[in-house]
Amino acid sequence: MAMSVGGDSTDKPLSDINTTPLVDVMLVLLIIFLIAVPVAIQAVDLELPKVAYEPTTTKPENINLSVSGSEAGCKVYWNLTQVDSGELLRRGAENLQAVVTRFGDNLKPDDIPEVHIRGDVNTPYRCIGGAIYTMQQAGFVKVGFISEPPAGTARGRV
Repeated sequence: MAMSVGGDSTDKPLSDINTTPLVDVMLVLLIIFLIAVPVAIQAVDLELPKVAYEPTTTKPENINLSVSGSEAGCKVYWNLTQVDSGELLRRGAENLQAVVTRFGDNLKPDDIPEVHIRGDVNTPYRCIGGAIYTMQQAGFVKVGFISEPPAGTARGRV
């Protein structure tokens, strides 16, 4: 608080601002930020959970793709037949159109077949990503990956 003592006979209002509370608040905020920022930036070492394999329910209408390849090129197999990306798109669109035609107005989301992709462990991502992209262009919403779990991790559905 400001206080005027003696000397001055003019009774004009005092317009000085007391900055002490402002400085106190700023120092408290500075201390809070100095403590909070390192905590927010720091990475925490975690051991991620081990995922147990859950068997999938395979319907006969699901599409099984196998993808392999190297830096030289990609190979995509529709069941056991090798196809290129144009043929994959055509087959996928025809398959989906056949399902829509068969169910008509009674089509439910569970009736649409899924795409199951089996990718070789040494396959570049661009090969698998290309197969996913092509099947999504054909209209498939559910695209999943089939993997082989480590021995002894299989469990039944709950």
